[in-house]
Amino acid sequence: MTAGPHGAQPGIVITAIDGRRAEVTLTGDADSRLLHDLEARLADARLQQAEHWVLDLHGVTRIELACAYALLRAVTQHSGTAVVRAGRRAVLRTLRHAGLDKAAVIED
Repeated sequence: MTAGPHGAQPGIVITAIDGRRAEVTLTGDADSRLLHDLEARLADARLQQAEHWVLDLHGVTRIELACAYALLRAVTQHSGTAVVRAGRRAVLRTLRHAGLDKAAVIED
């Protein structure tokens, strides 16, 4: 994947900590070029089996609404709990605009 217009290389890493907890870390610009890969990764069996998700978005420089909605769909289809950790105000604003704060706990 190439760097976006802001120069931030997008990335998705899924870490299965144990059968009860999984962590998804996104970095860079989460834009439409990342959407298909993001949706595929969020369907990962390790995530579906985990009871608790941590979505770490501290490294996200910006997120488009389509990717925020993909996160929302994944969280609402998951039967467990989810915590979203995001740092940038613009990212938090987009996540809230998508309604993710209604389906997951969002930590600043």
